[in-house]
Amino acid sequence: MTSVQTIDWLAIAPPLLVAVVAVLVLVVDAFTVGTRWRAAGAVSLAGLLVAGVLAVPLVGERRETFCLPAEAGSACSFVVDELTLAFWFVVLLGTAATVLLSAVGSIDERVPTGEHHFLLLCSAAGALSIAAARDLATLVIALELVSLPAFALVGLKRGDRRSAEAALKFFLVSVVATAVMLYGISLVYGTTGTMHLQGIQEALAEGVEASAVLAVGVVLTLFGLLFKVAAVPLHGWVPDTYVGAPPAVAAYLSVVSKAAGLVGLLVILSQGVGEYGEVWGPILAVVAALTMTVGNVLAIRQRHAVRLLAWSSVAQSGFMLAPMAIVADPRAEVSSAAVDAVFVYLLIYAVVNLGAFAVVAAMARHRPAGAIADYQGLVRRSPWAGVGLAFALLCLAGLPPGVIGLFAKLVVFQAVVDGGLGWLAVVMAVNVAIGLAYYVRWIAVVLGPVGDDAEAPVVHPAVGTAIGATLAAAVALSAAPSVVLGLLG
Repeated sequence: MTSVQTIDWLAIAPPLLVAVVAVLVLVVDAFTVGTRWRAAGAVSLAGLLVAGVLAVPLVGERRETFCLPAEAGSACSFVVDELTLAFWFVVLLGTAATVLLSAVGSIDERVPTGEHHFLLLCSAAGALSIAAARDLATLVIALELVSLPAFALVGLKRGDRRSAEAALKFFLVSVVATAVMLYGISLVYGTTGTMHLQGIQEALAEGVEASAVLAVGVVLTLFGLLFKVAAVPLHGWVPDTYVGAPPAVAAYLSVVSKAAGLVGLLVILSQGVGEYGEVWGPILAVVAALTMTVGNVLAIRQRHAVRLLAWSSVAQSGFMLAPMAIVADPRAEVSSAAVDAVFVYLLIYAVVNLGAFAVVAAMARHRPAGAIADYQGLVRRSPWAGVGLAFALLCLAGLPPGVIGLFAKLVVFQAVVDGGLGWLAVVMAVNVAIGLAYYVRWIAVVLGPVGDDAEAPVVHPAVGTAIGATLAAAVALSAAPSVVLGLLG
């Protein structure tokens, strides 16, 4: 007797709709002349907005689909819960900001319009799917759906050798990371007999044999996701890729692609291999410490705006990885606080980093060299852009009036200390001080006197709107941290 599996169409609607809109953008581009960027951007933004609306009915519910029969354990491959919805919000926000930046001149005529938006939405659909994936096969496929379009986005600019080189480096590191991850998954499957995270968790709780092999498999499985987060030692692709890519694509990689890797790690660690926390916990703690230190130390030397933001992004990844070392803590309140800390930090980082990239995108149209010296006296030449960038940098540094950044760091510090990793908290404190060196230096340039050869950058009204929205969102979050924590709790 055969049975037909029912599908919860509402649960899969947001990523499915984004994928459908990706194809629709190609059709619109084929029949549009003269206003392609405007038409493609409008369709993309509308699709992302509708996807967000479709996710609203799922708030407060747990929806499962693509599940095994009851006699096989009832494990599900696609689950929408609070964690899923939280990261969906970040993905949709980051993708919408990227579409806006793409449509206002940060992408030049050498980039084909339809293909750019198609690849962007395909990658976003993969990021949405990762947040709901609850088996390793679905997670790997979703991870590749994020990565493969991203390679093309970076190298899509015709005739640009730097763009092609950046895409190649990005691709090669990804191939190695994915190969290692697949090998790790094969070891996990071979020892537990299942690909579903629920089944893996149950097998570990019951005590499976060949624990050494399984431990190696778990560590190698996490390896591929650390690549998406740009953690040491898988961080080398970041600076060249960000510089070679258009500013809008670099912003996407720094927020959405990073969010995909973070939620993949959280899902596996908290819902699959928590029983092996004593194996991967110390490893993640060391990786977090190395990542924030390497990123900050190398950022100090940078004189190029995008390259500095790239190394800053690596350092910020270290702060987001720190609470993950304790997400499997047997104390429920500590584990829950660690998950909340990761999301709070990611949300705040996404908002302020998108604001910084919005200004960089505006400046790239005026000063393509991208040197930090080009921002001399920006606050006097273009107040919106100057204030927006200065405030974003203050938030990233955690300095007043960027209280939102300080709040994010305090949340992470509290989670790490409560988890018993005092040494990691000390490393984090040292790295906060190191980060001040290059953030404050750039802020001083922005607020300094206007240079003799300086001229006001041309800031598109939509970019100004994006910067203003970023400031408003940052101020709102700074003023109401208790509301954010209340929503998470």
